[in-house]
Amino acid sequence: MIDGAAIHSASGAFIAGLVTSLHCVGMCGPLACGVGGGKGAAAQVSASLYHGGRFLSYAVLGCVAGAIGAEPLNLLLDSPAVVLPWTLVIVFLLVATGLERRLPKPKFLVRFSARLKLKIFKMSQQRGALLLGLATPLLPCAPLYLVLTASLLSGSAAKGGEFMAAFALGTVPLLWVAQGSFNKLRAWMTPQAFDWTRRGLAVAAAAMMAWRLRGTLFFIESSQGVPDCCPPGL
Repeated sequence: MIDGAAIHSASGAFIAGLVTSLHCVGMCGPLACGVGGGKGAAAQVSASLYHGGRFLSYAVLGCVAGAIGAEPLNLLLDSPAVVLPWTLVIVFLLVATGLERRLPKPKFLVRFSARLKLKIFKMSQQRGALLLGLATPLLPCAPLYLVLTASLLSGSAAKGGEFMAAFALGTVPLLWVAQGSFNKLRAWMTPQAFDWTRRGLAVAAAAMMAWRLRGTLFFIESSQGVPDCCPPGL
């Protein structure tokens, strides 16, 4: 059960990354493209440094969150990993309804983001790309807050790191495409189209995960029929 839940957690985190990457393109796309966009070998190196930095910082934060949440969770549950995929279902539903936008954004992170942008654009492209990637978890981003909070329920530092690393990988494909052709992508899809696509994918992901996980809830009977304790006809 734990192994299966861990698989669901990693795949769910990857899907969460794919879904929220639509949000990332709209919100962080211009900044990411400023340090990792363009064509040629130099641009690809910058993009690689940016995504490598994000991957590393997400994984480290996941390890920290998993370690912090491990002991309290172990006291409450025998198999903490079973809970984590269900928290992703909740995250997807929040994204689908747009409620994640109502999460408060700490003012100090907003100020930090503004100062970071000024500092990055004074650096070389590759140094700026790496710094932005490493600092991305400190930028105000509601979906990231939700997924990082979910990683508290991973059960251990290793699983927390794995969970956030899978999330980071899920955000890479669309952002990498955006860095190479941001203007074309924005012309092809309006902000409204991005938003509705993100919401639709979130609904589909929540429904798919809930269906696959339906047997992990203690109050949902499995497909084995009526329990032996209950005679037919009752």
